[in-house]
Amino acid sequence: MEASAAGRARRGWRRARDAGSPLSRAAVLLFLSAFLVRAPPSVGYLVRLPRAFRLTQDTVKIVGSSNFPENSTAQITSTGSLIFQNFEESMSGVYTCFLEYKPTVEEIAKNLELKYIIYAYREPHYYYQFTARYHAAPCNSIYNISFEKKLLQILSKLVLDLSCEISLLKSECHHVKMQRAGLQNELFFTFSVSSLDIEKGPKPCAEHNCESSNRLSKAKNLIERFFNQQVDVLGRRAEPLPEIYYIEGTLQMVWINRCFPGYGMNILQHPKCPECCVICSPGSYNPRDGIHCLQCNSSLVYGAKACL
Repeated sequence: MEASAAGRARRGWRRARDAGSPLSRAAVLLFLSAFLVRAPPSVGYLVRLPRAFRLTQDTVKIVGSSNFPENSTAQITSTGSLIFQNFEESMSGVYTCFLEYKPTVEEIAKNLELKYIIYAYREPHYYYQFTARYHAAPCNSIYNISFEKKLLQILSKLVLDLSCEISLLKSECHHVKMQRAGLQNELFFTFSVSSLDIEKGPKPCAEHNCESSNRLSKAKNLIERFFNQQVDVLGRRAEPLPEIYYIEGTLQMVWINRCFPGYGMNILQHPKCPECCVICSPGSYNPRDGIHCLQCNSSLVYGAKACL
């Protein structure tokens, strides 16, 4: 915050104390500056946290003092700007800037107070969830377990070069009564395919379409092609069908969009970023991979994952 050249000013930043779980230091740089023409109302800012951060045990102190802040993750410049270099989740909250200045040397000192609300946010946790059914061996057969591991290996290798990963969410064997064939055994699989950080992939991605959504779209196409090929192979067989085989038409894929615990979407509170997963404000929480923060009057912190 800069003072008029006609006089001197004293500046100070203070933030409301807030308890919360700090996160690993992120390469985030945020400048907050305002001119002395008019005091604006409270303004909200979103500070992005990287997807791959890890929890640490660092403590966050109140940022204050007209000369130096008490926290090494932030600093106040000589012109009064508040700079965050390593923003952490628990640093979300209300920041107040106090300014004492003289428009001219002869005038009485004036005071100005500006409030800023700063929210951490993260990209949504989006992925594809797909289900498929296989004709199976008897439900207590070890062949089903062996086939499950083999199928997971094949699918994982299929999307490896896209820096995506396949996870088995559910595997169940059921006796299904068919109208003409009587009882038969079927395996019900539920998988998810999600994108990894590009740095964790087998090779760096230098193309223009390295975004997670593009890589997931390619992975979806590869998976659909894989199951379609199984149908083609079975259709060309002259021999009896194998004991375990894919049941045509059972592949279903759904796009899932979720926020991480402690975050949620709120188009009313954050209209400029309606699809952002913003940290839950005091009075709300998100215990799991939901979309919205739930109301909790006893929650007094930002990023609450439980209503205590």
